[in-house]
Amino acid sequence: MHRMLAVVFENEDKTTQGRKALLHLDNEGSIVVHAWAIVLKNADQTTTIKESVNPGPVGTLIGTSLGGLIGLLGGPAGLAIGCAAGLLVGNIVDMNKAIVGADFIDDVSKELQPNKLALLAEIEEDSTMPVDSCMEPLGGIVFRRAVSDVEHPTHKDHIAAMKADLAQMKVEVTQAHADRKAKLQKKIDQLDSKVQEQLREAYERREEAELEEKAEAEALEDKIAASKAPAAKISPTAGTENEQDGAQNKAGEEEKMRA
Repeated sequence: MHRMLAVVFENEDKTTQGRKALLHLDNEGSIVVHAWAIVLKNADQTTTIKESVNPGPVGTLIGTSLGGLIGLLGGPAGLAIGCAAGLLVGNIVDMNKAIVGADFIDDVSKELQPNKLALLAEIEEDSTMPVDSCMEPLGGIVFRRAVSDVEHPTHKDHIAAMKADLAQMKVEVTQAHADRKAKLQKKIDQLDSKVQEQLREAYERREEAELEEKAEAEALEDKIAASKAPAAKISPTAGTENEQDGAQNKAGEEEKMRA
């Protein structure tokens, strides 16, 4: 499954060990790593890229899925230049075009506090166990989210990605040992709650949109009715008919007087 991975560590030494473990998993064929980066959250809330490897143009992450994730994690304070990597990603990223949902960005951002580091990667994995079993002993807090194949995913696409993650973890939990099963079940419960929350938000948005459309339609009907009302009160021939009746009555009275 195509996923974005974020593992938050307390210090640089643990992060380096996590990076080595991730690349070892790639070398042995347990996962496929498309691109990775290590970022540091600074005291001023900027995010510095410490290390990075990606298959795109040398010296840039701009325009890549990983670059977009880093830009979003930079937040309003933006992204500083990493001296070791010499890379810069702009902090102006459209959340509506993000490859992962806003809830994923929020979860990682809350854990990635100043002076902490995150190992970020775009990967393919068939099971969560290889990565988790390497990162958790190092104290790494693991976040992952399935990536939509849609170029500009919608809210519906993000929900579908979450459901895909949920489905895979439910399969894994049936095959896991007792200690692993408990950890997986906790993640399943957390993700299921997020899915239900996203579905509820989608329903509320749809209801709000329907109410707005109904209000606009009613306002238009009222406007049309108001424009027709004056025309109904005055007939185009009403004045001419009244003048003709008056002339005929006057002529009749004059003829009686002559008689």
